[in-house]
Amino acid sequence: MESLYQHFASVLDRYYQPNTTLPSMAKIVLAFSGGVDSRLLLELLRRYQQAQSIACHAVYVHHGLSVNADSWASKCLLWAEDAGISCSVEYVSLDLSSGESVELLAREARYQALAKYVNAGDLLLTGQHADDQIETFLLALKRGSGPKGLSSMAESMAFSGGQIVRPLLCVKREQIEAVAHQLGLEWVEDESNQDTRYDRNFLRHRVVPELSQRWPSIHQSVQRSASLCAEQESLLDELLNTAFEYALLNDLSLSIDALETHSQLARARLIRMWLAKLNANMPTQAQLNLIWNEVALAQQDANPKLQLKQGEVRRFQKRLYWVTETADVSMWQNTIQTDLPVVLPERLGELTLCSTSSEANIALPSKPELLRITFNPEGLSARPSTRNHSRKLKKLFQEYNVPSWLRRQTPILMYQDQVVAVAGLFVDQAFSGKDCELVWRKSL
Repeated sequence: MESLYQHFASVLDRYYQPNTTLPSMAKIVLAFSGGVDSRLLLELLRRYQQAQSIACHAVYVHHGLSVNADSWASKCLLWAEDAGISCSVEYVSLDLSSGESVELLAREARYQALAKYVNAGDLLLTGQHADDQIETFLLALKRGSGPKGLSSMAESMAFSGGQIVRPLLCVKREQIEAVAHQLGLEWVEDESNQDTRYDRNFLRHRVVPELSQRWPSIHQSVQRSASLCAEQESLLDELLNTAFEYALLNDLSLSIDALETHSQLARARLIRMWLAKLNANMPTQAQLNLIWNEVALAQQDANPKLQLKQGEVRRFQKRLYWVTETADVSMWQNTIQTDLPVVLPERLGELTLCSTSSEANIALPSKPELLRITFNPEGLSARPSTRNHSRKLKKLFQEYNVPSWLRRQTPILMYQDQVVAVAGLFVDQAFSGKDCELVWRKSL
């Protein structure tokens, strides 16, 4: 037990940084299923919390897939209370008619639920261990994955403004169970874990035990191969980073002209880097070919797009755009004051009327308290300071090459019923001056 705790504590010490800009808010969140892995993590976290005096919270995600789920949730609440760690139960529902595997649906729903509890500087602890790593590696091999997939699970990765950390990733399942028995811990057993119709369970019960018996060092070998694949992925990104920064434009679109200067292999990698930056699922090799041949290289007058799982890749003005389904914000409005950032809806970033900017180009009106933000261009006209006549915003968006799907996602600064400025595009001539600048900081 002691050596395992020391390993656990050393992993957390590497990633938990109480001296961040938000020290009072940084906390550790445990993904708590009640299985032996997370049950042991709760016990280790109890001791770590006492030693470090930090905020911890456990979350049980109730998928509703088992008749025992309510009982498991109750046990998790009780165990967390005994450990002195607060605990929440998150209920999720799965669309079992979607055609996706239950495993994938449950995993996606679980992480969406957990993301609600993770903020900047927080750590999310999950219980994956060395046997899980072998299973993940073999599943990637079965799918024909390249180095990205074969790198399997990292000890840590960015998640919802914080990080996922897997403190047990180098620890075998048998070690975890031995320590749990030694401590006299109780845990839940999910009956679905015995169902070998699921690929992961088939590997767990039929394949990995045979591999371990034949090659006792298989866990370390897989971990080493996964780490080497991850290193190769990092090296590729490092070598192509300059080219990627050149191809990536300010609005997070990707320049087709820049992509055309590279080989097919480098171009495919740059597109993958772009989608990774936008937190999209990685496309298959066939989808990568379609992105280039059917979207990027489509006829000039076409409006091509490729539907992927989480969104669409579209082309506009020799650029590739990643477009996700967005809520209608045309009815949203908010007042704005100088130098006080306004958080925009639907992760559209924040808007600031910056009075200290060296590029100030707006003159404040006589009653600045009447300034407001809207996203609805319907019926509005403006006269950019570089134009001789006013035009409907619909026409101006076209002239300024704003893609159709972004025209109701672009903030408009209003004074009463007059357009003052459109963020990132222009200032109306009637409000041209040197008092402030409208700064739009976009979110990914």
